[in-house]
Amino acid sequence: MAKALRLHALRGSVVFVDGYNTSITTHSLLAGYPVYLCDDGFLRDTRAFFRCNKELQVAAGAFSEILDLLALARPSRVEVLLDQQISRSGELGREVRSMMAKRALSGAVRCARDVDHQLKVCDSIIATSDGNVIDFASSVIDLPGEIARGLCIRPLLI
Repeated sequence: MAKALRLHALRGSVVFVDGYNTSITTHSLLAGYPVYLCDDGFLRDTRAFFRCNKELQVAAGAFSEILDLLALARPSRVEVLLDQQISRSGELGREVRSMMAKRALSGAVRCARDVDHQLKVCDSIIATSDGNVIDFASSVIDLPGEIARGLCIRPLLI
């Protein structure tokens, strides 16, 4: 897929992160749950688990890995978008802001009702594996895929 980028392409660029999409897939990958390499080259999981308080900690742990990777890539700015309608998104947003500051990542974390729409209309690199968003994007990166490559984790093929 021509629009799919690798990590080195993020240097000096603005990156918009589909927060829940990337954190759920990253957590699934790291926790050993099934993660699939799809025919478009992006990793996907089949879990949708943000229903209780414990999952806030899970998402924060996944974001730690994601932000470590972004710190290595050195983008000029990182914009993390979280779905406002998911319980405790504001708390997660505060945690992610703090983690970004500790890594000296410039950017912002925002909760929004229309995350997919905002990702579709932004003119920047998008970190997601949401096929609907990828179709609209001109440049996309699969951060969980980059983490898997870095850790030599082999996803299932479908």
